[in-house]
Amino acid sequence: MKICYLDAFSGISGDMTVGALIDAGANGNALVDALHSLKTEAVCSFERTKRRGIAATKFHVQVNESKKHRHLPHILEMIDAAALPELTKRNAAAVFQRLGEAEASAHDVPIEKVHFHEVGAADSIADIVGACLGFELLGVKEIYCSPVNTGSGTVKTEHGILPIPAPATAALLAGKPAYASGPAKELTTPTGAAIAATLAKEFGPMPPMKLGVSGYGAGTYDFDEQANLLRILVGERSGAAEATAVSVIEANIDDSSPEVLGYALDRLLEAGALDVTLSPLLMKKNRPGTLLRVVARPEDQETLAAQVMKETSTLGIRIVAAERRVQERRLIEVETKFGKVRIKQSETGFAPEYEDCRKLAAGAGVALKEVLAEAAYVYLKSSR
Repeated sequence: MKICYLDAFSGISGDMTVGALIDAGANGNALVDALHSLKTEAVCSFERTKRRGIAATKFHVQVNESKKHRHLPHILEMIDAAALPELTKRNAAAVFQRLGEAEASAHDVPIEKVHFHEVGAADSIADIVGACLGFELLGVKEIYCSPVNTGSGTVKTEHGILPIPAPATAALLAGKPAYASGPAKELTTPTGAAIAATLAKEFGPMPPMKLGVSGYGAGTYDFDEQANLLRILVGERSGAAEATAVSVIEANIDDSSPEVLGYALDRLLEAGALDVTLSPLLMKKNRPGTLLRVVARPEDQETLAAQVMKETSTLGIRIVAAERRVQERRLIEVETKFGKVRIKQSETGFAPEYEDCRKLAAGAGVALKEVLAEAAYVYLKSSR
């Protein structure tokens, strides 16, 4: 399966995304022709350029219209009426919906009354639709994104001078890894943040892949400090151990009952924790206690931290950033004398699915270990 990684080391914007996709091999002429069907009367083009000596593609949108304000329903109608693939339409609509929600939250107005001024102008419509189309032209099925460099300082908007990241950008990147480095400029725009936040499956280290092509999309400025580029790496998913960023949430607890801790473990797993463990430990004043450890996706960190505080007696927690290695797994099904059992396979081993075996053991009135052994025997026999 073809996947891509957005390397936002110098931020991300809509035009940088489209430029990088064209640079990586998306048919630029086909993309521009499709964008003209939006009937915004904007003229789209692209050219080869350089940023700090690195060859890149710059995507341009020349806007000749006078109407700069649009509402979300009108933009969605324009996208739906354009000559675009259905997946591109769905993804572009989802990006604008996400952007509208962020703007509505930032300005405390209903989403249907949000004025898409800068982001609703023809150039941003072309950027968002062009990005969604570019991914489809490259055949990308999954998108991943690095931690995002937002930039720093202030930016001038129709609302006046705003801090960077702009309110909508900050809302879109909530729960995502972000930082500020380099020149005091807006490196990540609301449009770029909306594309990444909506389409990226995960934020963090580059996923394991067999690298194919790379592309560089040029930003408007040419900084002295760093190359103002968005890099896109495209390749095939590999079976290597997957490196993913995680947050580890910990709490030392000495005054919660086993019933409370067991209940908390169940609630945390239901809330999206990747793993939860309880370990005995000896605390200060020689008190026996329990170490609660939660492994979470970075975007779930705050939700799960709040859940720990709610469900246990702890008054404080620790949160540590870490990496997780996970082998690529797939499920197959085998037919045993007790019934069907799913088997998890990886490059180095296999394991019968516990829940399947538990249900079959209970239904047949036999020991769980007997069903596990039968499932393993049938799997090994069929795989020879």
